[in-house]
Amino acid sequence: MSRIHIARGALVAALLASAWMPVAHGASSIEAIEQTLVQLQAQLQAAQQEIRALKAENQQIKEQVAATGEAVEQAEQAATARGPSWAEKTSLGAYGEMHWNSLQSKDEIDFHRFVLFLGHEFDARTRLFAELELEHALAGEGKEGEVELEQAYIERDLTDNQHAQVGLFLLPLGILNEHHEPDTFYGVERNPVETNIIPTTWWEGGIGLHGDIAPGWAYNLAAHSGLNVPTTGSSAFLTRSGRQKVSEAVAEDPAMTARIRYQGIPGLELALSGQYQDDLTQGTGERARAFLWETHAVLQRGPFGLRALYAGWDIGGDQAQALGRDQQNGWYVEPSWRFNDQWGVFARYNRWDTAAGNSADSAFKQVDVGFNYWLSEQVVLKLDYMDKNGPTSDLDDRGVNAGVGFSF
Repeated sequence: MSRIHIARGALVAALLASAWMPVAHGASSIEAIEQTLVQLQAQLQAAQQEIRALKAENQQIKEQVAATGEAVEQAEQAATARGPSWAEKTSLGAYGEMHWNSLQSKDEIDFHRFVLFLGHEFDARTRLFAELELEHALAGEGKEGEVELEQAYIERDLTDNQHAQVGLFLLPLGILNEHHEPDTFYGVERNPVETNIIPTTWWEGGIGLHGDIAPGWAYNLAAHSGLNVPTTGSSAFLTRSGRQKVSEAVAEDPAMTARIRYQGIPGLELALSGQYQDDLTQGTGERARAFLWETHAVLQRGPFGLRALYAGWDIGGDQAQALGRDQQNGWYVEPSWRFNDQWGVFARYNRWDTAAGNSADSAFKQVDVGFNYWLSEQVVLKLDYMDKNGPTSDLDDRGVNAGVGFSF
């Protein structure tokens, strides 16, 4: 109860007490009554003064509360005007994998790659994506590894569904080239078709557009730096040997890549990609026009999964034709079964030929079978058996692979 109410109560109680005072005392008490009234009047004046003081104090409190609320509102408005902090607009991530290979061709353990991801949002429509990769644990003169910038591009929203990018980016080709974190695919090693034919991992520098064109349908279109294949030696016209990785890359003949993709049915992806480059040799040899086309399907129906891909090169010029490398192609099919959140098994048949234009048998065939065990959603243990048959017996290889991978 407030002090105002206490004062008013005391005054009322005193008045009631005086009103019920026995008349017998009245003879001697007109003077006493007058004194009592004087006292009550003094008490009333004191109570009124206290009430005025409390009202003034209450008004000060209201003013302080209002001022505090206004200050909080101004601070919130200032924070909104500033937007999120640098840290709130920046994201970090990574993935990595270690492999143990016990094969006819080698027995080794290797921390194959560690990749650090950085993302930053400059504003609501402009952002950065970058990936820095260390391969084989050590890099430098005489070391097996390399430090590589795998992505570094700016993306700008043109509309809600249309986006532009400029910089160094992964090409929209195949299943693994853009998404190859170890917890997202079966097998310790990446499949040999996407390794030797596409060739994953493949990035270039340039500009691109991507977005939606209809419900379930999306597209990619990019103009970028191209391959620079050697024209002599054992790697002549092999596309994997022609990757320049945007390191002072010769740009006499750029390339263009396009993809259309359908994801309108849950659990299904269908895609068709193509790339054209006017000269794979970048002017160092006979003109070699090249066209790559690739198509794939990814299906996930409950525990059953299926991946299938075909990719092929058509390379012009007498030099490539003389080596049989004017035609290079490959395909694989990979069914899998996910028993639960932890266990999954797979089998994969791969066939590829980097000299398919030659009349001689130059194709490789490889069967992989194994399992993945996910310790958590983004940490996986892998074990598989590989049996590879080359065009000659000295190119055969078989054995066991094991690995651990993670991403976040």
